[in-house]
Amino acid sequence: MSKFLIFIFLNILFISCKNPPTNNTDNYLNTVTGPISIDSMGLTLIHEHMLVDFIGADSVSPDRWNRDSVVAKVLPFLLEVKKHGVKTIFDCTPSFLAKDVLLLKELSEKSGIQILTNTGFYGAVGGKYLPDLVQTESAEQLAKRWIYEFESGIEGTGIKPGFIKISVNEADTLSEIDQKLVRAAGITHLNTGLTIASHTGTWKTAAQEVKILQEMGVEPSEFVWVHAQAEPDFENYRKAAEMGVWISLDGIGWAIDPYVERLLFAKENGFLRNVLISHDAGWYDPAKPNGGDFQPFTNIFEELMPVLNSKGFTENDWKLLLVVNPKLAFSLR
Repeated sequence: MSKFLIFIFLNILFISCKNPPTNNTDNYLNTVTGPISIDSMGLTLIHEHMLVDFIGADSVSPDRWNRDSVVAKVLPFLLEVKKHGVKTIFDCTPSFLAKDVLLLKELSEKSGIQILTNTGFYGAVGGKYLPDLVQTESAEQLAKRWIYEFESGIEGTGIKPGFIKISVNEADTLSEIDQKLVRAAGITHLNTGLTIASHTGTWKTAAQEVKILQEMGVEPSEFVWVHAQAEPDFENYRKAAEMGVWISLDGIGWAIDPYVERLLFAKENGFLRNVLISHDAGWYDPAKPNGGDFQPFTNIFEELMPVLNSKGFTENDWKLLLVVNPKLAFSLR
């Protein structure tokens, strides 16, 4: 071997040792059982909940629920939706609202469904679910916590988040705390590639979040406008789509009527490629006997599909909404 070839070989070896593969690699994302290829996501529900405790950040504790009881209640619903071809579910329960990643791992292993969890904090409902540290820490300090979870795992479990979940309060002008959460999410995205999903509501509020993120250098295509079904003006969907924002219509577990007209509008106006759908269903509530009434994850398949199919929706439309778009929205960049 010539000295030149030896030189090239040694340089390649040095570079590969200096920059080992990480979980911030294109075409992969983190689930509660480990990283998977983005192409293995398959049919995906991007906004569901296994367990939610509404008691508040100052009182929430794993002592409030029995993990075995939650598994016994929730597992049949996962097996039920698996029959519809669902391979992946995003659990959108944030920290301080009973995010239990070991519970999610057990449910994933027993159901065979790939489950993703998140990093971030939930600012809506006037900050009821925010820990006190949010009042004093900077956006950079909050982001450091979330980046650590991406790099090392959540609460010592080694389980890493697959996306960022924040929420803000509806307002003409976002509060300082909500702006801080958005900036922290932006910093986290820039350091991890994780997509930002923000519980919001109307475009009036979502547009403010997008502006903050753009000023930080975050593309609108890295932002998921959660609960966009609250938007009364359909033209704002068109504006968001033109920017590249992901429009998440995600309360289908509770009713389908509001979603029929919105999805038809998206199809007729050529921006179905910017739309995500899910149920926001489930919700084992430890404050209620036996977790309360658990809402199934099946309305899309059993209620919404027949209605929209009768109005011209095709198999390709459903593949776009449930397979292609989730993969594009949440892949690591």
